[in-house]
Amino acid sequence: MRLDDAAAVLSSADFFEICDDEQKRLLAFASEWQRFGADETVYQAGDVPQGAHVLISGTLKAKPEAGKPYAISEPGSIVSAMALILGKPRPVTVTAVIDCETLLVPRQAFLKLVEQSPELAQRAVARIQRDLGNYLEALEPVRAKIKGER
Repeated sequence: MRLDDAAAVLSSADFFEICDDEQKRLLAFASEWQRFGADETVYQAGDVPQGAHVLISGTLKAKPEAGKPYAISEPGSIVSAMALILGKPRPVTVTAVIDCETLLVPRQAFLKLVEQSPELAQRAVARIQRDLGNYLEALEPVRAKIKGER
């Protein structure tokens, strides 16, 4: 995959809107194009991913340790954005449903950019806060239902 193609893939991923064009090119240079055949595991629950995957083509299935599996099929979807900043085991197994292509953005490359750019660090914090807020908001009906059952 050419550098410009990888940068275009990053531009298609919502999360990377926090990066300017030069930062996307630097991440693209450090990224790795990967292919997964049908039923091949991208990573297993309990694994520590080396970074985040941006879906280029195909369909992935994410199966949380607790919860229902869900499909990821939109090109530009990012799988495990938190793996860009946290080297922690993930609570989900991700497998290819059909042949897939992803761009793996290494955590170390992203963190190096964040260290070099306070502005990027601020945008990353704001983005993560927004995403966590949306996640917690989506869980609110579940919390209310559980609270009501007690």
